[in-house]
Amino acid sequence: MATQEFYIRGATETEARGPFNYEQLTTLAENGQIDAATLYYEAGTEQWVALGSNAELVAALFPEKRKLKMGKKEISSLNQQEDNAPPISVDDMLAAAEGLTEDTKRRRDPAIVQGFCARLGLYTATLLLAINAIALCLPSADLLQHTDKFDFSLILQKPLVILGVVDALLTLMLGLQVMTIYPIVRFRAMLGLGLFGFIFWCQGRTLPLAAVAAGSVGLYLCTIVLSYAGVALAAGLGIVGTGAFAYFTLL
Repeated sequence: MATQEFYIRGATETEARGPFNYEQLTTLAENGQIDAATLYYEAGTEQWVALGSNAELVAALFPEKRKLKMGKKEISSLNQQEDNAPPISVDDMLAAAEGLTEDTKRRRDPAIVQGFCARLGLYTATLLLAINAIALCLPSADLLQHTDKFDFSLILQKPLVILGVVDALLTLMLGLQVMTIYPIVRFRAMLGLGLFGFIFWCQGRTLPLAAVAAGSVGLYLCTIVLSYAGVALAAGLGIVGTGAFAYFTLL
């Protein structure tokens, strides 16, 4: 049938059209230009017969299209409130907006998460600087008590007290939530790592060196991380490292 040629005409027409091959005839059927009543010339009988009388042509040119039926299915409205559901209050709506309800707490706004982590980082950095300030200033408390008899030569004998005073000032400013000094805090973290790391390395003291590294890295990360995992890592490193550094310094 693929190579057969067809001449066709309408039932009321006298002029034939063609020849058409099978593919062209299929295209005419798809475009609705011919139907089952269209006549074609049957060479075997030398007669004009309707396409609908040829079961093979009908199956090929006019395949039955399956009708898609949708079964009835019970659909519940999303806006329909259950009879026993409690009324929604303004506090509930505010809690939902902040991601504080049971349904929304796992889909909290990223901005809220970042703000919460930023506050945790601020509090942790303030704590770490306060511990450093105590560890560096306490051994030189006698110098700080007699400010009326300030002797710069004594300060040179214990220069680390200067860094302790700087840490105290940074602690005060972070306590006032002045987060614009974060670049200075990062510089302080790297300065402490380089200074005390070099001192402990020259002394061959491995544990104090590791404590300084952990505390400095934790302090630095507290000023940049904005995720739960990042803040947890920064706080863990900072508290353990800075606490160990204070222990070795005051020992």
